[in-house]
Amino acid sequence: MTTLIYDGTFEGLLTAVFEVYDRKLDKVNLQKSCLDSSAMFEDKLQVITNEERAKRVLKGLGTKISAMGVQRLYAAHLAEMVGEDNTLLGYIRYAFDAGQNIEEDYGNKFVLRISEMVRMVRREKHRMEAFVRFQKLKDGIFYAAIEPDFNVLPLLIRHFKSRYADQKWIIYDLRRKYGLYYDLHDTQYISLDFANVGKPDDVIDAFTDDEGIYQHLWQNYFKSVNIPSRKNTKLHVRHIPKRYWKHLTEKI
Repeated sequence: MTTLIYDGTFEGLLTAVFEVYDRKLDKVNLQKSCLDSSAMFEDKLQVITNEERAKRVLKGLGTKISAMGVQRLYAAHLAEMVGEDNTLLGYIRYAFDAGQNIEEDYGNKFVLRISEMVRMVRREKHRMEAFVRFQKLKDGIFYAAIEPDFNVLPLLIRHFKSRYADQKWIIYDLRRKYGLYYDLHDTQYISLDFANVGKPDDVIDAFTDDEGIYQHLWQNYFKSVNIPSRKNTKLHVRHIPKRYWKHLTEKI
């Protein structure tokens, strides 16, 4: 058994695949560098992410599965689920080794699990598209904090760039400590220093003077349309889980 240790990136995953085939490895255990393995009689190999090797594997993968299949694999990778690195590796190896397209071969455990992971990631993506609440800062930028279960930020670019094309905005993932910044033309990944704020999810000092007014109006609107006699807390929580409430203006 050979343990491959990679950096957790998609490019690192593809580089690990290159190592498997280049070294003709059979039984392997793929894990992120943040995890520790103390199994006896186990060889360890540190995978150094290599962009050229990753591109070669990606190009080869594109001849085995469709472009949508590659996108689904990337989405499954963004789930960042502990212990699922070998599922990603197993799926890619199966795609390369099979004599036909394997995307709908749900009898295979790797294909089935990837499908389940993609479904969960896409559900979280759609929730973020619905639950993001922007707050206008003094510099004119609209800021929104999120804490999704999965690393869906890269999947939100197209939606928010299209929907809010006429304003500068930042969507920041507090859990993973990075965000998206749109400057009216392009988006880029950024990291923010909250040292002078107190708490990352408390940027009230940076709000514009009228932001509080708009939030108050928004909260009053939701109160006015609420019908107490038709209140169904169980259904409400099912559609809007409580873990999202602290970032929803109408729930503050």
